[in-house]
Amino acid sequence: MAKTHRGVKVGKSPISGKGLFAEKSIKAGSVLGYCKVEKTQEACEHTLTLDDNSMYRVLCDLKYINHARPSNVIYYDDFSVVALRDIAPGEELLHDYGEEWA
Repeated sequence: MAKTHRGVKVGKSPISGKGLFAEKSIKAGSVLGYCKVEKTQEACEHTLTLDDNSMYRVLCDLKYINHARPSNVIYYDDFSVVALRDIAPGEELLHDYGEEWA
């Protein structure tokens, strides 16, 4: 598994199934980890689609980041996940997956 920020844990999400939660304060700009991925041809659960329409299945705990607006983390094309703002302990990590998830 890809190494993730030591201050996060998987738990039951009020949004959808499992979620990823801050165990301690996370500062804005902190790298929470890099997704371990495998390239895929089909969209499936825990798939990231990049701007060039390449699809990757996330194989580590970072896959449990649910969609919501406003988001507090972002996935970058290098598969890093970064805090967009300070995140409080107990807060669920959330990413805006785009218009099709609205």
